[in-house]
Amino acid sequence: MGILSRTSYVIRSKINALLNRTEDPSETLDYSYEQMRDELQEVKEGIADLTTQKKRLEMQKRRLEENVDKHNEQARTAVEQDREDLARQALEKKKQKMNQIEDLEGQIADLQQTQDSLVEKKDKLQNRIEEFRTKKESMKARYEAAEASARVSEAVTGAGDEMENVSQAIDRAEERTQDMEARSAALDELEETGALDSSLSDKDSLERELDEISANNEVEAELDTLRSEMGKESKNKSNDTTTETETETETETDVASNSSSDSNSEIESELEELQDDKSK
Repeated sequence: MGILSRTSYVIRSKINALLNRTEDPSETLDYSYEQMRDELQEVKEGIADLTTQKKRLEMQKRRLEENVDKHNEQARTAVEQDREDLARQALEKKKQKMNQIEDLEGQIADLQQTQDSLVEKKDKLQNRIEEFRTKKESMKARYEAAEASARVSEAVTGAGDEMENVSQAIDRAEERTQDMEARSAALDELEETGALDSSLSDKDSLERELDEISANNEVEAELDTLRSEMGKESKNKSNDTTTETETETETETDVASNSSSDSNSEIESELEELQDDKSK
């Protein structure tokens, strides 16, 4: 098999497979039924034309038969008048007309035979069309029922193309939702730890830490007040005094060790002023 032959074969195979997938049996059956009806109509038209031709020949035959009778009367009249020459001419014309009638009868017989054959074929074709119509409707009903059943089964089992697309859409939506939830949780965690400053807030990490210490101090102060009202000593009083003393000692040590740096001295001075203000 040559390259062109193989190419042509492959193309025809592809086209045939495509047509098989796109072919609707109901439409195909209806089209075949209409084709058979068109063929039946052509046969009927052929029979009508043939019958018309036969009728024309029969009419021509009747006219010739009338001429035969006429020539026969002319011959009789000529014999009665002792005009055998005229009688002979009339008989010769009669003979010609009879020969023509004989030819017409043969043609009419042939046309009649053809007409009978066409009528028989027409009857057979009509019967086939009726049988095909009944079978066509039955096959269409079976196909439509099978198609509806298949659609329901595909919808239930999710095996159809549409359900597959829906399933894929759900999977994609679930995946994107999980990604968004994970991103939201990550941002919340970063914001809580201070690793990610909010663009709406003008506070830095130091300010947030100081705010947190202030809030804790307020809570402890309120707790001490409650304890005093209830007649209980503050458990953290001695600890607070110790812690404050240690803090002052550490501060004096840091100031002494970093006296060589002007910037550190300024910071320590400001810190001492803040502590003095706090003591007052």
